[in-house]
Amino acid sequence: MDETILVDRRAGYRVVTLNRPDRMNALDKPTLHALLATLADAEADEACRALLLTGTGRGFCAGADLSTVGNSDGIGRDVGAAIEETWNPLARRLHNLRMPTVCAVNGVAAGAGANIAMGCDIVLAARSARFVQAFSKIGLIPDCGGTFHLPRLVGEGRARALALLAEPVSAERAEAIGMIWRVVDDAALMQEAEAVAAQLATLPTQALVLTRKALRASAQNSFDQQLDLERDTQREAGYTPDFAEGVRAFMEKRPPVFTGRKA
Repeated sequence: MDETILVDRRAGYRVVTLNRPDRMNALDKPTLHALLATLADAEADEACRALLLTGTGRGFCAGADLSTVGNSDGIGRDVGAAIEETWNPLARRLHNLRMPTVCAVNGVAAGAGANIAMGCDIVLAARSARFVQAFSKIGLIPDCGGTFHLPRLVGEGRARALALLAEPVSAERAEAIGMIWRVVDDAALMQEAEAVAAQLATLPTQALVLTRKALRASAQNSFDQQLDLERDTQREAGYTPDFAEGVRAFMEKRPPVFTGRKA
């Protein structure tokens, strides 16, 4: 993999680190392609049952690398073409990954960087972290899934204000309004995030992904539609080896040993 993306393989999960600290981990086209390849590689590894995403240096991710705008490697005037080539595939890959994802926000998460973080299942942030929907400052709209994730996490009223005003949100405020799961002291961030990823890697992966699917659908479904979805996804979960193992372990009064396999 490209050196701008670091991969650390752990027991049951991978730590993926954005590694452009001189650019606050802003993503240019080659780095975006490298990140997509890294996620695809993790997904293809059956031993990988969780993924932890973080960044090096003072910031998690400053979003798109605007220094490349207008050159041969840049996005040019047709921003929609860049969205279709890289940012949308990244948002979709994160959204549909076959394993749970954890994000450890170690500093500023701005623009698409904030939306990459919100695209993960569980987000922890260092106390010094900041989130900002910086798009209106350069005449753009939130992308990389931001208009999808933000109102679902914080409500439409807050989402409008955050997107239009582009005001920074502290980690404590982000936790208070439901944007993230937990604030952690800076020195303890990675230890806490790795513990969460390691825990997820021991849980029934298929059930976790099906739970995520059902929760996402609830905003659009009627009550009866959601009950039908619960029935269908529960049926799918019931056929996994982890369900059988969970029942056996309960009856035998021992901790379950889940494999995360579909069959």
